[in-house]
Amino acid sequence: MKQTEQSRLYAPKNAAKEASAAYRKKAFAFADEYMAFLDRAKTERDAVKETEAILKKAGYRAYTFGDPLKTGDKIYYINRNHAILAANLCGDLDLGVQIACAHIDSPRIDLKPNPLYEDAGMAFFRTHYYGGLKKYQWPTIPLALHGVICKANGEKVEVCIGENDADPVFCISDLLPHLDHYREKQTLDDGFKGEMLNCVIASIPEKDREKDPIAEAVLSYLEKTYGVCAEDLISAELTLVPAGKARHIGFDSSMIGAYGHDDKVCAYPSLRGMLEAKSKKSTVLVFADKEEIGSDGVTGLSANYLYDFLCELAGAQKVNVRKMLANSLCLSADVAGCFDPTYPEAFEKRNAAFLNCGVAVCKYTGHGGKYSTSDAPAEVVTEFRKILNDKKVFWQTAELGRVDNGGGGTLAKFVAKLNVGVLDAGVPVLSMHAPFEIVSKLDVYAMFEAAKAFFEA
Repeated sequence: MKQTEQSRLYAPKNAAKEASAAYRKKAFAFADEYMAFLDRAKTERDAVKETEAILKKAGYRAYTFGDPLKTGDKIYYINRNHAILAANLCGDLDLGVQIACAHIDSPRIDLKPNPLYEDAGMAFFRTHYYGGLKKYQWPTIPLALHGVICKANGEKVEVCIGENDADPVFCISDLLPHLDHYREKQTLDDGFKGEMLNCVIASIPEKDREKDPIAEAVLSYLEKTYGVCAEDLISAELTLVPAGKARHIGFDSSMIGAYGHDDKVCAYPSLRGMLEAKSKKSTVLVFADKEEIGSDGVTGLSANYLYDFLCELAGAQKVNVRKMLANSLCLSADVAGCFDPTYPEAFEKRNAAFLNCGVAVCKYTGHGGKYSTSDAPAEVVTEFRKILNDKKVFWQTAELGRVDNGGGGTLAKFVAKLNVGVLDAGVPVLSMHAPFEIVSKLDVYAMFEAAKAFFEA
């Protein structure tokens, strides 16, 4: 019988075809745990709180710059409730540390500093969208309100409305199609302006109020429920995110649909990978904020808190921090665009990430001629290849779309500034940056296995 000739060209392995039933069972169980985390961690503040609870349970303690440190310590540091770092000092820091970084912010709809107004028998919040989202995807879906209000006396009030079944939700309205013909000739960007994303929040007026009675009723509710006034909203940090829980997708329940996969689908597996790894080197985990808007600001990774944290670790063993960094390696855990056969023109198929083929390894991101990227050296790429292949992790190579078709950035370039070898690798995502993104459970588990293998290298 004639044997079928096998192509020697590179092609990734498909976990849906090649993984055992036992592997799928473990992957599906892990997915349930990830979904529970995701439901509780929709904003970066929520994610920090959930991560801290997991770290504490695993024996990590809170750390403040200047605290004494010694080999064997397991610590975490929270930067202004928006970012969190953790470290396990289990090895000689002269040999470097294994660093994994992910971001925990996602595209969303933020409230403006002076958001409340009334018009046409309704009260609204004015908003300012955050990150690279498609504005037309956000009207007419149920939204939950998350965040904090900082009062003049320094008290901080937490807000979460719309996640419990008994809670009300909020919504951005849209125009009925019968009257929308004029927008059919406009581009999507022209037809959906940021100033149109006004959120409906109330419609019943407060009695005995003539001026803005519905907005006054909202203020009365806020005062009664949270003890805040109109001016307190200026120092509030309130955001609208899709209401509801993560859901299983497909007849086979092989996928997860949810808000915020980018980038918590890489963050949570990285956290679990660090906690379950039997590490030889010291390990560091970074969950950063502001990646979706360029990583700027005091909680974005362009700030110095990661470097400061690493200097603290180096001081614990009195090692040269520059030597430690030069010998370190970083997994920049960020999602990849998943090939969508409905839109094949956006991808270059031989260099695209596919569902169920595992972690997508990206040598570079950026846009056009590799602008705004770190472009990992060949030696770093092959080091990661060895780590993944030695542990038989499902992985694939990927770019973010066609060369001149846009592009994107990750945390890698900020870690590279520290003279740390860094490579992007993450879970492929369908409908990235949409209010409801889709990932494969097998790919989520492959991300966990990749992070665990990395921390054990």
